[in-house]
Amino acid sequence: MSWFRREDNRIESGENRVRTEGLWTKCEGCGQALWNADLDANLQVCPKCGRHGRISAQARIASLLEPGFEWLDGNLRSTDPLEFTDLKPYKEKLAKARAQTGLNDAIVNVRGFLGPHRVVLSVIEYSFIGGSMGAVMGETIARAIDRAHDDRQPLITIAASGGARMMEGIVSLMQLAKVSAALARLDDAGVPFISVLTDPTTGGVTASFAMLGDLNIAEPGALIGFAGPRVIEQTIRQKLPEGFQRSEFLLQHGFLDAIVTRQEMKPYLIRALDFMGLPDRQQKAS
Repeated sequence: MSWFRREDNRIESGENRVRTEGLWTKCEGCGQALWNADLDANLQVCPKCGRHGRISAQARIASLLEPGFEWLDGNLRSTDPLEFTDLKPYKEKLAKARAQTGLNDAIVNVRGFLGPHRVVLSVIEYSFIGGSMGAVMGETIARAIDRAHDDRQPLITIAASGGARMMEGIVSLMQLAKVSAALARLDDAGVPFISVLTDPTTGGVTASFAMLGDLNIAEPGALIGFAGPRVIEQTIRQKLPEGFQRSEFLLQHGFLDAIVTRQEMKPYLIRALDFMGLPDRQQKAS
């Protein structure tokens, strides 16, 4: 019966073991093991439970705009106005984030066509210091708003942020008023502004431009809020309801206009702009 036995020990020793490390991801929603290639093709949305994972700013732009869009305002770089240091100097954190993301800061501005509509799109990159808003992000969004205002092209922002970048202190907090004031001017001009909130959208970004859209849209299950639940509970001395900072709860209580899945986001935005509309000659102006 020895011919039933496996004499070589290559598999047990790992010599010929198939390496799958890095090829699978466990869904944080349902616990299913997902093939990374399938997950990428589905825009990081779990095909089993529909949980929306995080995607890069570049991937999000590619999923929305037609080919040939124009990159804008990418040359702005944060300084270190306070020469801030906690566990590491702020300059080191900036250098590391730039190396990891290939971006100068946590924001990307582009201009291109979303279906038939020429739009200005401003997208936050969460992997750059938590998508925090410092002077560069504030200035970059303000430039996107000014461009949308001057060219009369709809503005779309996509938020994914932990809030204001406290390493820049008051310089960071001043961006909230700066961006909100620019959006008021855009509103006076009658140019559409759509805000898309993704997981997470918190802190100063929520308190400023992310909740000021003519249309406020969120992805399913997105964490949206200002302060954390523990801080709120300690402040108001009350137990908060389950999921009160998730997009479904906010939609139910009137803080959002719609929840839209990632696969449906592009056609939904096109229909919204069709409804809001600007004259075709203005949409197609270069």
